[in-house]
Amino acid sequence: QVQLVESGGGLVQVGGSLRLSCAASGRSFSNDVMGWFRQAPGKEREPVAAINWSGVNKKYADSVKGRFTISRDNAKSTIYLQMNSLEPEDTGVYLCASMSGSDTWDYWGQGTQVTVSS
Repeated sequence: QVQLVESGGGLVQVGGSLRLSCAASGRSFSNDVMGWFRQAPGKEREPVAAINWSGVNKKYADSVKGRFTISRDNAKSTIYLQMNSLEPEDTGVYLCASMSGSDTWDYWGQGTQVTVSS
């Protein structure tokens, strides 16, 4: 019932761009911190970006800062991750998650695969 559904992943060449979307449903996520995570094969899941409820405050992993942009549209219950200048190291499953206020990530999507080919 409560779910986050990612979309927009795919295969892209080095230097290309992708825009990921995460649609939320089942409850209101408008007051939640939302985040994007990624996990490459054999590696730990790592945070990529986060955004507060208003979209004013954003955080990025050092590895993506300047290349990725997180945004949200609360009216559409959707968050986005614009990824530019993609590198092979960006390859992985990208998941979105929400933090309601408990300082833990409460809900997770299933993920969407991003593959950057060299």
